[in-house]
Amino acid sequence: MDKQTVSRDGTPLAYRRTGQGPVVVLVSGAMSTGATAAPLAAALADRCEAVVYDRRGRGGSGNTPPYAVEREVEDLAALLDAVGGEAALYGVSSGGALALRAAASGLPVRKVAVYEPPYAVHEDGAQERAEYTAALTEALAQGRRGDAVELFLRRTGLAPEVIASARQSPLWPGMESLAPTLAHDDAVMGDGLVPRDLLATITVPVLSLSGSASPAWLREAARAVAQAVPHGTYRVLEGQTHAVEPEVLAPVLAEFFTS
Repeated sequence: MDKQTVSRDGTPLAYRRTGQGPVVVLVSGAMSTGATAAPLAAALADRCEAVVYDRRGRGGSGNTPPYAVEREVEDLAALLDAVGGEAALYGVSSGGALALRAAASGLPVRKVAVYEPPYAVHEDGAQERAEYTAALTEALAQGRRGDAVELFLRRTGLAPEVIASARQSPLWPGMESLAPTLAHDDAVMGDGLVPRDLLATITVPVLSLSGSASPAWLREAARAVAQAVPHGTYRVLEGQTHAVEPEVLAPVLAEFFTS
């Protein structure tokens, strides 16, 4: 990241701008930094100016306690101000939930696109999230960062043997360093259910995307988001999973943001 701005509470935020065209801020999800979104930014560069940033507590950005979701919305406000006063937002997974919250809060956002925000559409999903929140809070309070990462990976559906292998990989220390931010993403998701009342207040166009190879519940969630906002469109990307490929996603986003 080669630029920096400062959020309302004094937290420094690192960001980078790539390409030319309508400005789009890319909001990363759990266990990721702005660098995670760099391939998508590069794929968008010929039609959009993509802004990647490190959310608070990650990469080159600071982390002023105590955490609150409102602070992350203020981070986006500072970023929008730094890149020209308004922009579109794209958020993946829990980053999508944050982008939707930012739009609902009245920030100067032109359009919002999200990919598979992991909301539950049924009450049993909310119960599972409550159990995850309790276990995650306990693990982080006890300093068991590795266990916190494992809780998250299990929740994403990774097999125990894959997680055991990940624990032995050179990437694991970096994952443990991001573990405290799992609580941030958990807070962004609220009770885990689709926040229909909140979404109903969003006045800008929203494109909600999912992958045809993703679990059915993620496709349901993405469809529910499009139905809950006043100006929503739902679209499925054929052959894509939750780890959507930038070269497949970029043309769809560019068409939406430039139209």
